[in-house]
Amino acid sequence: MNLPNALTLLRIFFVPLLVAALVQQDLSIHWNGEVWLTNDLFALTIFLAAAATDLLDGYLARKWGQITTVGTLLDPIADKLLISAALIALVQIHRVPAWIVILIVAREFAVTGLRGIAAAEGYTIQASDLGKTKMISQVAGIGLVLLSIRWPEVAGIANICIWGAMIFSVISAFDYFWKFWRKVDDKVKLRRRRELLLIERRRNRSAII
Repeated sequence: MNLPNALTLLRIFFVPLLVAALVQQDLSIHWNGEVWLTNDLFALTIFLAAAATDLLDGYLARKWGQITTVGTLLDPIADKLLISAALIALVQIHRVPAWIVILIVAREFAVTGLRGIAAAEGYTIQASDLGKTKMISQVAGIGLVLLSIRWPEVAGIANICIWGAMIFSVISAFDYFWKFWRKVDDKVKLRRRRELLLIERRRNRSAII
């Protein structure tokens, strides 16, 4: 277990804490009889700390040459868990429209499935610039929505960022589908044709015998 992988696991551990902080709206931490930290600021702190581990684990893994199969597998899962959990919790407290969250979460599942199929065919779909922009807009949007719970004047900018995250999610999903269709689908179809031809030849041989 190296440090980049430990940071990825820490990001996964942050997910239930984030959801609990958002859903339990009466949560507060007191110091000397005064409210020191409320649930919205606590949730924002957890979310930003988790997002920071996303940047740090990738940087350290590349710098120290510690890119592992486990890390490659867990990193995107941790990202999707964090973003999906945060958005679903924000729907629960009526801060983000449910249909936007459905589109974003559905995109994450669809792209993960495509990458899994592509990997099984020996082709790796690398994260595109659109995908990276999508992630940045999601982090910014969620962070601003969390801020708007305490400071409503930020709500307008937060809504713009959430809409931007949704738009980038849809556009990047089409980009991934195009890459999959262009590189993998033809290969899968060719392999299936060969399998069907082989099955048909075996049937013909059995019929002759």
